Amino acid sequence: EVQLQASGGGLAQAGGSLRLSCAISGFSLDDYAIGWFRQAPGKEREGVSGIDSSSGTKYYADSVKGRFTISSDNAKNTVYLQMNTLKPEDTAVYYCAAGGYAAIADIVTKRSPSRVHYDFWGQGTLVTVSS
Repeated sequence: EVQLQASGGGLAQAGGSLRLSCAISGFSLDDYAIGWFRQAPGKEREGVSGIDSSSGTKYYADSVKGRFTISSDNAKNTVYLQMNTLKPEDTAVYYCAAGGYAAIADIVTKRSPSRVHYDFWGQGTLVTVSS
């Protein structure tokens, strides 16, 4: 059974840091792309970062580039999103998701992750950044 478990959200001050984790079971990280999406109140869910572990390719949205870092630990089957220099506009529910070939293609070609390319989703974890 495929499962993704996101954790690590919480409250941070502007300029602070949080690290999100996505623990995966039921498949190998080499077989799927993993994306991080976020959804702020009243807004659509947007892709902020993604990783194709088999090639090492990573994607970042312009809004988080230079502040967020995605990484994977194949031994633990876990993907992390290190979020530094947090801003109030980073406040959202963050989701991790797994996708196959189309999701991998998005990352490798540096396209924004598309929700429809992701087949499996974890529950969200809330990140709140205070000013």
